[in-house]
Amino acid sequence: MSETNELRIAVIGAGPAGVYSSDIFLRQLGKLGEELGLGTKARIDLFEKLPVPFGLVRYGVAPDHPSIKFIASALEKTLDNPDIHLYCDVEFGKDVTLDELLERYDAVLFATGAVEDKPLGLPGADLDGVYGAAKFVEWYDGYPTGAREWPLDAEEVAVIGGGNVAMDVARELMRNADDLKAKTDIPDNVYEGIKANKAKTLHLFIRRGVAQAKFSVQELREMEKLPGVQLIINEDDFDLDDDTIEEAGKDKLTRQMVEELFTIREMAEDMEDDGDTDFEGNPADRKYYIHFNFAPVEMLGEDGKVVGIRVEKTETSADGKMTRTGEFEEYPVQAVYHAIGYKPATAPGIAYDDRRAHLANANGDGRITTEASGEGAQVRERLYATGWAKRGPVGLIGSTKSDALLIVTNMLEDLSKAAEGGRVAADRDPESIDRLLASRGVKPIDFAGWKKVDAFERAEGAKEGREHKKVIDPEQMRALAHA
Repeated sequence: MSETNELRIAVIGAGPAGVYSSDIFLRQLGKLGEELGLGTKARIDLFEKLPVPFGLVRYGVAPDHPSIKFIASALEKTLDNPDIHLYCDVEFGKDVTLDELLERYDAVLFATGAVEDKPLGLPGADLDGVYGAAKFVEWYDGYPTGAREWPLDAEEVAVIGGGNVAMDVARELMRNADDLKAKTDIPDNVYEGIKANKAKTLHLFIRRGVAQAKFSVQELREMEKLPGVQLIINEDDFDLDDDTIEEAGKDKLTRQMVEELFTIREMAEDMEDDGDTDFEGNPADRKYYIHFNFAPVEMLGEDGKVVGIRVEKTETSADGKMTRTGEFEEYPVQAVYHAIGYKPATAPGIAYDDRRAHLANANGDGRITTEASGEGAQVRERLYATGWAKRGPVGLIGSTKSDALLIVTNMLEDLSKAAEGGRVAADRDPESIDRLLASRGVKPIDFAGWKKVDAFERAEGAKEGREHKKVIDPEQMRALAHA
């Protein structure tokens, strides 16, 4: 037995939240460990249920985001740390239990992200042709257990949502396949699917006004540069009153978003004046309508299939309060995609806060509790949550960094108060987890295994003059990683 005296931390989820937290934990321990009586050494074991790391960055964001390559590269540098041990293809609750982790680790941090859509909950939501964004994102991002084909035979489509996922979905539905292939790592099945896409008209419905949307400026700029696509807006949506403008000006990101939307309004006017062109002045063969202040109320169907969408005009006050007007409009569509938010994953043995859609934790400080809220909610020692698992599906990837610092601060504080300088796990043999997994026939993929998958993807991409081409079959990933 090779018992060690370093702190031992298990992190569940190797997406941005899990990787950032691992990095920040080691950095903060290096700075504060001696002062807290913890020492400066820790071993972090990062468990990921998929065969490859990076979670949301690889499988939750549209492939044409230019910044994603840089984020993935930064995450990879963090994983190339001898104190962080990657265990991909190991599912918490199935391959290893909470009790088994607590026996071997001084603390367990959940960074499990989100994979399901919030339900739409409107009449007609179960019609054929109504899709949650999450499944579509899984398809175009090549998620290992996602769909391999996607029906893209609707000529008129609607997208519901006022955030970045709605924007991603709408953009991919309006995308030129060759342009997308040239610039991204999409696999062949996605290229063929988008190439066969029949969508000619897209309606994006946002429930609130121009100043209350939740788009990032980057998303809007990507929307502006779609070859063959004419953007169409309603000028009345941009008649903002003084109170709304003043309110929007208080927040830098909101102000920048509103300014970019006004740029889009001018672009849309120029596109129309130039004879229905795209951003480069070329004839547009697809039309992308952006509707603010419209709330969907019903999907209209015939023979079990969606044939239209009914929306209600809304009004939004300066403070973001939305009221319905009782004025309705109907649009013919043969597919509806709803991007109204994700539902973060549950974790076996951990209480879930259904109302806020995240793992139950104390006042949002990341300390896991016995129940969602109320007087009976007690903090469970040595268990923590970060990212969407802690706060629900809000915020950009960058938000997970500030989250991680808060959680790590709380973890270090708790560890310093624990007996023997936080070293409370009974089994301190670093090889104990490997023996346990091996006894179950579980073959984890480590960082070296991931690098083999990555090298293969780069080699395949290079054959087509691309930087990368994604492998999507989990069995192929395993074969590459274990070769």
